[in-house]
Amino acid sequence: MAEQKTLELPEMVTVGELAEKLGLPVTTLIGELFKNGIAATVNQRIDFETAQIIIEELGLEIELSRKVTGDTLEHNIHVSDDAQARPPIVAVMGHVDHGKTTLLDNILGMSKADHEAGGITQHISAYQVERAGRKITFLDTPGHETFAALRQHGAVLTDVVIIVVAADDGVKPQTVESIKFARSANAKIVIAINKIDREGANPQLVKTQLATEHGLNPEEWGGDTVMVEVSAKTGAGVDKLLDMVLLVADMEDLRADYDRPAEGLIIESKISHGRGALGRVLILNGTLKVGEYFVAGSTYGRVRTMQDWAKKPITSAGPSTPISVTGFKEVPQFGDKVTEVKNEREARALAAKHYEEQVRSTANANITGSDLLRMMNRRAEAVEAIFVVKADVQGSLTSIVDSLKLLESDEVAVKIVASGVGDITDGDIRQAESSGAIIYGFNVALGAQVKRLATANEVAVRLFNVIYELLDDAKHEIEDKLEPEIIETEIGGLEIKGVFRTTRDEIICGGLVTSGKVVPNILARVKRKKDQLGEVEVTSVQRDKNEVKEVFEGDMCGLNLATKQKLTLEIGDKLEFFAREARKREL
Repeated sequence: MAEQKTLELPEMVTVGELAEKLGLPVTTLIGELFKNGIAATVNQRIDFETAQIIIEELGLEIELSRKVTGDTLEHNIHVSDDAQARPPIVAVMGHVDHGKTTLLDNILGMSKADHEAGGITQHISAYQVERAGRKITFLDTPGHETFAALRQHGAVLTDVVIIVVAADDGVKPQTVESIKFARSANAKIVIAINKIDREGANPQLVKTQLATEHGLNPEEWGGDTVMVEVSAKTGAGVDKLLDMVLLVADMEDLRADYDRPAEGLIIESKISHGRGALGRVLILNGTLKVGEYFVAGSTYGRVRTMQDWAKKPITSAGPSTPISVTGFKEVPQFGDKVTEVKNEREARALAAKHYEEQVRSTANANITGSDLLRMMNRRAEAVEAIFVVKADVQGSLTSIVDSLKLLESDEVAVKIVASGVGDITDGDIRQAESSGAIIYGFNVALGAQVKRLATANEVAVRLFNVIYELLDDAKHEIEDKLEPEIIETEIGGLEIKGVFRTTRDEIICGGLVTSGKVVPNILARVKRKKDQLGEVEVTSVQRDKNEVKEVFEGDMCGLNLATKQKLTLEIGDKLEFFAREARKREL
């Protein structure tokens, strides 16, 4: 066992290197990985989170720290001495029902944009507002996993994280998660203590919780964490919050080059009807213009059209600007780096090189912490049933959310991306559209305008006034995501007595039915002694040169067999006939 109490590791390290740093035999480390379902080699790379998990599993009293490297997109972007100030990039996070969406809507209402409040993230996950003549870019992160995925793709995008905490509810689990994400992203934290107009609001208690339990000391107490009391509902304190965000940004001296080829990141992508592949890009450095060539991961293109966050056509976009771009050859992947290049030939070559690297890395994949946890939890490849839930009162909401969670299984995880009391809003539609969720409403209304928005964005909204009917509907949705049960029914057997013709995809033969029966359009396993050679499909059955519907035990018959693999039958081989069907499973 290694003697050191702390160990600095890069984001990725080989199994052999980690064993050496820990002072352990490499076989011990490989064995621990194998115990958790991963067959690793000495040269295989594992990520920082996996190293942490393995060290805990081995019971080693070693604290790991991340070694800062230049591997991330952010560190690969170099700014010159002539770089100019850029808008800060801000994420808003917080516990469910603490007012994140309302705060975002209120902030948008203060901007100069000619849009109604709350209507801007239905098609794009980032937008800009102006305060005192300066722009602020907001990333609307519908869930913590989206934020984490950005980091996993090697891009620490966010300069400032506004963490919303309700003054009448205090620090909650998602508040703690938000703090952890902000710190791991090395972003500055600004606390928005919301709902100060509510009965029972206690901002001082919130500050005490954050200071004593999480090390976030308010400035007025001699600390360095900005905390602003706001009411997202009335707008009180929101202007001060934006001013403090700008002040924090000024202290960070955020800069970028404007007069150079653009670099950015795909934050969303989809196929847009009539426009083809569309990528939502956050420009990080340089300026992208209409007509320029670019590469994005393993695809490339030329900027055909460009829109700002408010869907207004523009011809160029500088640092910290979120835009929608058309002109991609294929749909780009979330997290792909976007780089402007000189011409189509260079773009095509770089995209092809990236694709080859992807293929190689897939063949010798790195082990990530999420891979290991999935193995340990025995929930490999679990799919998600994603819901947004709205109800008339808190009691009903709690009951529905808790009941939906009880429907979760090892194969299908139930994910509630948003919930709240009150009628369904356009914010709920945006949330569902971005996450692929179904919206369930219990004893609430769906206004005509919100309904049109849901229809336009193909969001399913289902209203109920009986809880068990709602839960039955959700149960059916979850069951549809279960892998069907494969049922095989044995039908009969046959011994080959003659083989008359063999081609690449067809065999004509004859034999004696030894058990059960043989009928057309069933499958058969081909056996030679104890070995199974493959599977074939019975396309037709003949008896006395006539096609028949069935032949029973003890009778001779001829068969036409379809095969998708090269098979050569011999006299004495056995066919085991069976039917295979996929049966829908129930919870």
